[in-house]
Amino acid sequence: MKRFFISLATVSAAVMWVADLHAGPTDSIYGGHLKEIVVTGTRSLTDVRHLPMTVTVVGRETLTVQHQPNVLPTVMQEVPGLFVTSRSMMGYGVSTGAAGGIYMRGLSGGAGQMMVLIDGHPQYQGIYGHPISDSYQTLMADRVEVLRGPASVIYGSNAMGGVMNIVTRSMKEDGVRTTVEVGAGSYGTIQTEASNEVRSGKFHSIVSGQYARTDNHRSRMGFEQYGGYVKAGYDFNENWNAYVDADITHFNASYPGRVDKPMYDADQWITRGVVSVALENHFEGTNGALSVYTNFGRHKIDDGTANPTQPSQRYFRSKDALTGVSLYQSAQLFEGNRITAGVDYMHIYGNAYYTSKATGDILETTNKQSGKSYRNEIAGYVDFRQDLLSWLTIDAGVRVDHHSITGTEWIPQAGVVVRPIATGEIKAMASKGFRNPTMREMYLYPPSNTELEPERMWNYELSWKHRLSNFTYGANLYYIKGDNIILKTPVGNGQKNLNSGKIENYGCELEAAYRLNNHWSFSTNHSLLKMKERDVAGAPKYAGYAGVNFHQSRWNAIVGLQYISGLGLDTDDDRFTDLVDKDFCLVNASVSYAATKDINLWLRGENLLAQKYEINYGDPMPRATFMGGVKISF
Repeated sequence: MKRFFISLATVSAAVMWVADLHAGPTDSIYGGHLKEIVVTGTRSLTDVRHLPMTVTVVGRETLTVQHQPNVLPTVMQEVPGLFVTSRSMMGYGVSTGAAGGIYMRGLSGGAGQMMVLIDGHPQYQGIYGHPISDSYQTLMADRVEVLRGPASVIYGSNAMGGVMNIVTRSMKEDGVRTTVEVGAGSYGTIQTEASNEVRSGKFHSIVSGQYARTDNHRSRMGFEQYGGYVKAGYDFNENWNAYVDADITHFNASYPGRVDKPMYDADQWITRGVVSVALENHFEGTNGALSVYTNFGRHKIDDGTANPTQPSQRYFRSKDALTGVSLYQSAQLFEGNRITAGVDYMHIYGNAYYTSKATGDILETTNKQSGKSYRNEIAGYVDFRQDLLSWLTIDAGVRVDHHSITGTEWIPQAGVVVRPIATGEIKAMASKGFRNPTMREMYLYPPSNTELEPERMWNYELSWKHRLSNFTYGANLYYIKGDNIILKTPVGNGQKNLNSGKIENYGCELEAAYRLNNHWSFSTNHSLLKMKERDVAGAPKYAGYAGVNFHQSRWNAIVGLQYISGLGLDTDDDRFTDLVDKDFCLVNASVSYAATKDINLWLRGENLLAQKYEINYGDPMPRATFMGGVKISF
């Protein structure tokens, strides 16, 4: 691992040195095309150079160039410090044997500490608090913005480690555009997608659908998914617009158990949906929105059996929904100023129970809810940003969040941005993150504890980013310290969820991108993580990625190398103990050819070196796999 890291760092440094030789004078390369405009972190369109937060933007061209049906594989390779667990060619699944855990700086989406948003609206399972990774389909995404570090001031609970915001698509110019894509590959894998986009004057719409299935590389590990996305919008005038959209996905997944502990009939039938309605305003000095949204799920799970002659007698079922209202307005009160104020309300519902396979009757469930199958959260927040000088910006914000069970939480943040040169900025940030306990942690199963309090942490970071005409690089240092972390703790002869854990993580993140000419471009990112209090399964101590992109005429090719070191694997379903570290190196590649203006042929290969490795203990990943297909546009 050390030899590899030294080699990769040397290559990265050489790329940076060559870029500096070709960059030219900075005063001639600074321009509007270098701006990264984001909405995550402020809820208003903002030049990222004026934000103290660290935000990475992954655009639609990058999301689609490798023909991945889900955004997570692409986002993981583009964002330093972000790691997503997986289990095979396709399908993350839920419950026992699931993957799709999203980890940032040692904090986990599986524990509800890393939040996924769709157009700024929270998306997570209402009972367990974790994201449902199979539902984050590329077909809906215009871009993905990842904010590293707490975003609790704007987005509240579950955003203590950061947020991944999927910004949905909409047709920008008048016309009709239709695309159809079909792909097939290893282990009987099929992926299909069709999309129709329309804009006619003030009206625009998009209708997309997808179907995918695979046998995967292990027996009894099949996966099937289908779903769609619909969005319709209307621009009343240059200042007001409205839209309504809906996304729904259903998947069936199976889990064969660990190699040394096989399982039979461990099946899942999961439906997730999202619906939102928004009214937005855009004026010269102010912008804002009122939106109503809901995300909901229906889960049916057979926990399976270790003995195929003795099948289980019940299904685990759950229903959950998160319905919310968001109102915010951002205004420029005077030159160089921006203030954003908002109010959020969420009603979170969840109910879990067992039913008999034979009769369908509801069975007794270990459940302490006592009628508390829902909770409400209401919050108000304000964020103030001021350009004091042409090279200096300060930012401060605070959120007051009231939870119907755990009470009121105050969440502050403050930051400063210094731009010593026109193409570079230094950022310093201190921010608090928090997470309310989930219904599962408080009410379900023997470890539950109705006296739990919110998890809390502080994040401190210092970063530098420099943008030149054909070269961009950045470095980020961070330190995290938290307490009240909810852990399963031995009590008597059993276990109980207690606010007994602590976090003390620190590390660095490096990234660079260099465009040699119109044909060749290079990118690399690295993250180092030290977890002082305890290691967390699924959070690698080192993650590195280096990619080369070639484009000429009708050809486009990408080769990427990913190296993971110190990835803790959980041997007994406890995230914090009995971990074994694993290292692995993957080489992935994709190539596409534009046969005509409307027909694009593509081929993708993963783990081309056929490495033997695991991301979940006892669950080997596939060796070299391939997918190929065609995309038709008209």
